[in-house]
Amino acid sequence: MSPPPEQPASGEPSGLMEAIRTTGLTRRFGPLTAVRGVSIEVRPGEVFGLIGPNGAGKSTMIKMLTTLLPPTAGRAWVAGFDVITQAPEVRRRIGYVPQVLSADSALTGRENLLVSARLYTIPHAERDGRITEALALVGLRDAAKMLVSHYSGGMIRSLEIAQSTLHRPAILFADEPTVGLDPVAHRVVWEHLHDLRRQRGTTILITTHNMDEADQHCDRVAIMHHGGVVAAGSPADLKAQVRAHASLDDAFIHFTGAEIEMGGSFRDVLRTRRTARRLS
Repeated sequence: MSPPPEQPASGEPSGLMEAIRTTGLTRRFGPLTAVRGVSIEVRPGEVFGLIGPNGAGKSTMIKMLTTLLPPTAGRAWVAGFDVITQAPEVRRRIGYVPQVLSADSALTGRENLLVSARLYTIPHAERDGRITEALALVGLRDAAKMLVSHYSGGMIRSLEIAQSTLHRPAILFADEPTVGLDPVAHRVVWEHLHDLRRQRGTTILITTHNMDEADQHCDRVAIMHHGGVVAAGSPADLKAQVRAHASLDDAFIHFTGAEIEMGGSFRDVLRTRRTARRLS
């Protein structure tokens, strides 16, 4: 990973060089350390991936960065604001697509976005325009009046992206955004994410255990293993450190000394299957 840019004497980020910065970020749950001493920098406008198997600490990282979970130790800044002391400022500038289903199936796509507009306190005079723009961005304009219970899995994920970006956040966090999706829906969701970055300059941080997905779509990645980051850089650079024509799976094995275990714990499997079932 490239060296971090110079920071003010206080240690706080300048806000000019990074969209996200963490230093020694740690989270413990009793005797279990889920995230241990993670230091990363995410540049404005890039797609950054936290990659690794279930249980590596990826979702815990996102929860801390989105102010849903306080760190046990270390510090983090998002959009230039401290996630602990300036949490409201962080929340105003981020969007979050959780792994679990967040859209209301009893409402239409437009109604879901109207609820989000109210939650984000978007001025009443701007709501219709914002909702129409968001629906067009994710290809759901023609399905706006359809109940979400009739949406496909890809359409639901696209709607959740629209919900989380209705207030035009600078940074979007997406936790396993394509889990449970078929290949066509997987491609569509990524098309929308790239459109979001291209049209609005949004910084995107995703978590995934799909190495091919990270290789294809992320500008840079951080490999997480047992709660820590063991390597970071562009997929091409990480693969080049292994051997010619290496895959990102090969890089994971090289840097961690272990093969990626896709099964995870019982809770991991249950969560993934529930998400897949809801999106099917």
